[in-house]
Amino acid sequence: MRFQMTVFKPENVLRYPRLDTILMVEEFIQKHSGKYSKKQVWEKLPRKTMYQTYCTIIDYLEYSNKIIFDREKKIVWIWDPEGVRKLLSKGLIVK
Repeated sequence: MRFQMTVFKPENVLRYPRLDTILMVEEFIQKHSGKYSKKQVWEKLPRKTMYQTYCTIIDYLEYSNKIIFDREKKIVWIWDPEGVRKLLSKGLIVK
């Protein structure tokens, strides 16, 4: 399996998303992790957003290691700061 790093280039963005829109997408993906593809998530969001703006959010979430795409191209939420805190409190050393 080959790992490919996502390149996030904010200078290519024509329209930046608002914070409430980013949080809406994050919350939806967390609740429905692994169920929907990129386009399906966009279609099912509680509020409509421009597809280009939505793609910017998805690029950012992937770049910041909050989401990944599985083999079926479905979006999976992987960000777990509480789990990391628990591991670090037990003496795990991160290099």
